[in-house]
Amino acid sequence: MINKKIFKIEGMHCDSCAKIIEMELEGKVKNARIDSKTGIAEIEFDENKISENEIRKIIEKAGYKTK
Repeated sequence: MINKKIFKIEGMHCDSCAKIIEMELEGKVKNARIDSKTGIAEIEFDENKISENEIRKIIEKAGYKTK
């Protein structure tokens, strides 16, 4: 089942930060739209393939915090 979740990401300073996270999530989620100015990420994912917690771990491994 496809789920859409909004994450608040802390520590992004520019569009390159958003691109880093998008690249880390590529192939693991259906779609990721990340706005470095607002710190908001809209992520669509198949919860049968990846969990919300796993997405948070990927973002945190890239060097950012999630709420």
